[in-house]
Amino acid sequence: MNIFLRLAAYLFHPLFIPLLGAITYYNITPRFTEPLIVQSKIFAIIIITILIPIITFFLLQNLRVISSIHLKSVEERKYPLMIQCILILLILKMVFSPYESIEMYYFFLGILCTSISALILVFFKFKASLHQMGIAGVTMFIIALSIHFQVNLLLGIAIFFICNGWVASSRLHTNSHTVPELITGFFIGVVPQLIMLNFWL
Repeated sequence: MNIFLRLAAYLFHPLFIPLLGAITYYNITPRFTEPLIVQSKIFAIIIITILIPIITFFLLQNLRVISSIHLKSVEERKYPLMIQCILILLILKMVFSPYESIEMYYFFLGILCTSISALILVFFKFKASLHQMGIAGVTMFIIALSIHFQVNLLLGIAIFFICNGWVASSRLHTNSHTVPELITGFFIGVVPQLIMLNFWL
């Protein structure tokens, strides 16, 4: 059980959420997109939201700005979240356009708003769960895609709700977060995606 609960923290790590959302979108959308274009965008997401942050984490660790990749203290979250916001802005500027892929553009804009919200909370010494933010946000996005494209994704949505509970249980099991931190993470993951629906749904 210990391994099962800890596994959720790695499978649904915040760094993987943008990629998960993009892969889900391209598997659901009925619009035709050239496979090479899809591959290039997925590749860009992997570089910008996974590889660059990992390299940055190790750099910050060597500079002793953070003690570990787990960002256990509130103060350690400040610079990684600032970098995350910059990288998401880079994706919005160079990878997705509201004229070509409106759903993905506002998905990443929602991620940016969530990241900014988490950063603001850091300045108030509050450590919202980044894991819960990520899985909650992508769950809301999938629900929106189901409505938008009129595709029955009830099974997938149900699985993602189960994953939300799995992640929450994992974070409580490892004493990484308290219940208020998980609830806050859930809401600041969902609400920005919900607000963005006004622009594309």
